[in-house]
Amino acid sequence: MTSDQVSVETPDGPMPTHLWLPEAGAGPGLVLLQEIFGVSRYIARRGQDLADLGYVVMAPEIFWRVGVSRIEEGPESLDKAMGVAQEVDWEAAAQDSVATLEALRQRPEVSGGVGAIGFCFGGGLAFNVAAVSEPDVLVSYYGSAIGDLLHLAPQVTAPSLHHFGLADSYISQAAQGRIRSAVARPDVVFETYQGADHAFDNPHFAFYDEEASRLAWQRTVEFLGTRLPTA
Repeated sequence: MTSDQVSVETPDGPMPTHLWLPEAGAGPGLVLLQEIFGVSRYIARRGQDLADLGYVVMAPEIFWRVGVSRIEEGPESLDKAMGVAQEVDWEAAAQDSVATLEALRQRPEVSGGVGAIGFCFGGGLAFNVAAVSEPDVLVSYYGSAIGDLLHLAPQVTAPSLHHFGLADSYISQAAQGRIRSAVARPDVVFETYQGADHAFDNPHFAFYDEEASRLAWQRTVEFLGTRLPTA
């Protein structure tokens, strides 16, 4: 599970970015936006999973301005990650993510459309990206910032898939209901998982839910296969 190290140019300098290529060497593109722990081994695994499906994948190190690539796993990792996230300029992070999307579109390996997929911190960031640029698809896993970005919902026109656990410790069912209402359109799919907490897709985190993770990934693969096919 290896990625190439590339960079994306921003107004403040080059941003470190990870690149995964599919076996065929070319395909549609996906910007993979990290969870709060950075480009962790879990995010790297998902990058490889997406490449194995036939996508060209780029994951920018969104915490690069504060000098962090990933937060090492351990008993204090969540507190450290939340502290780092509070140092991040959200608008700059959104601009960096859009820059990654545009850089991905220009790569010679990309044939077809380009989409955005994000987890946790990145789920909200992907939503923001979809509002201010034009990805061909959006997949958001428990986007923790979406509740504060609902004013952008009318600008998100890409077909989208949202995953939320109904036992999410950080996003209440009431908040999820507001998000569902704000994003509702014929080409929006909103999936919930009974008993699943936040970050249920991360096998290295305490809230991991194997069945919810399996089902959400199956739905993600089917959604991408329909909306951003690799062949």
